[in-house]
Amino acid sequence: MPEYKIRYLHEMNSVLYDQQWFKTALPELELYYVSRAVKVKRDLRYDITIMPAQMLGKEFVKTKGNRNSNGFQELYTVLEGNAIFLMQKTNNAVVEDVKAVKAEKNDWIIVPSDYLVITINSSTVKELKTGNWVSEKTENIYKDVEKFNGACWFYTKKGWVKNKNYKKNPELRFEKSLKQIPKSLEFLRTKH
Repeated sequence: MPEYKIRYLHEMNSVLYDQQWFKTALPELELYYVSRAVKVKRDLRYDITIMPAQMLGKEFVKTKGNRNSNGFQELYTVLEGNAIFLMQKTNNAVVEDVKAVKAEKNDWIIVPSDYLVITINSSTVKELKTGNWVSEKTENIYKDVEKFNGACWFYTKKGWVKNKNYKKNPELRFEKSLKQIPKSLEFLRTKH
């Protein structure tokens, strides 16, 4: 059984949409669980994240969001449940690109170089379990998402809502997930 690190609500305050809800919520509420290096292939590690179905006030539960250092890409898959992967490329307060990929069990998603990624559990009843392959030579960068109080879009009960903390916030575009894993994971080993 892998060992999981818990992400608590109080660690997410800076990226939440519903700040009114946060003021009365339990700070020790467990949002999701991450187990790193469940498998290792040379310099690539496979992580697992488990996210129970719950709402963060008006917003669907999500990961904090991070960008990989040094331009490394990442490969995600959905093991159980339904997810939305929100990805954005930002230059200071200007979002250059933003896209969302809806994914279900056995789908695959590639996070391009220099994109922030947030995983959202789009169900209020089903747990989400994801796996991801990433280089061990990269580090998670959180400052981008913290600086602007979240990504440029929030996924709420009423749909997508713009984050007004960005100077430029392009329209959200949707892409399809991959239906099978790429033949080779070599692209995860090189900086782009």
